[in-house]
Amino acid sequence: MATPLSADALVAALRAEGVRIVERPGWRTHNRNHKGPWGPVRGVMIHHTVTSGTANTVSICENGYSGLPGPLCHGVIAKDGTVYLIGNGRANHAGSGDSDVLAAVIAERSLPAANEADADGNTSFYGFECENLGDGEDPWPGAQLEAIEKVSAAICRAHKWGAASVIGHKEWQPGKVDPKGFAMSGLRQRIGARLAGKPGGGGSTTYTVRDGDTLSGIGRDLGVSWEALAKANNISAPYVIHPGQKLVVPK
Repeated sequence: MATPLSADALVAALRAEGVRIVERPGWRTHNRNHKGPWGPVRGVMIHHTVTSGTANTVSICENGYSGLPGPLCHGVIAKDGTVYLIGNGRANHAGSGDSDVLAAVIAERSLPAANEADADGNTSFYGFECENLGDGEDPWPGAQLEAIEKVSAAICRAHKWGAASVIGHKEWQPGKVDPKGFAMSGLRQRIGARLAGKPGGGGSTTYTVRDGDTLSGIGRDLGVSWEALAKANNISAPYVIHPGQKLVVPK
């Protein structure tokens, strides 16, 4: 059981991990605490916004919209990797999700498929909205993916959680698809490698090849080019990889 980080503790954790942050006016008291409990916290949830333009995205997440007041997350992760802190406390981001998934996050074990919505995620999860159209075509720049990794690792490190405490909205609530465009499994591998090192260091990131993987698919999921993957691992044409093989992932 974890008590939510104070605003000062969150800022300190993010900065120690090398996250570039912008503290939006009033963010420290912007919350929905009057609508329900905030904490104990159990993990970090990643979303995409279905918006474009950083200023527009931050405004929507701060203020919400008709029927769903803001804040809609605790921070917005922009395309350039800047993290805008907009809320501290309960936020309208997770909604109801699967209690079996919550139990798996608490135990830090493999997630079951979400097939019900019987638990309040706004109580239990830090939420970060990532600027992306969510159409599978809008790119995820390397700086943005690295910021997602750093934010997640910073909070996990502060609470002494492992990478299994980080999930996507699509893993929490049936019918959700966010974040779309990269694999949560790959993100968790990168977070785990970062947590193995010192804050801000990043560690040595590796990826274990699974059945059906290709260099291009792995690169797409991890936010690096397949050519960079091949070069970092001394793989030449015809670029064959094998299940169980460990690949070094270049930054």
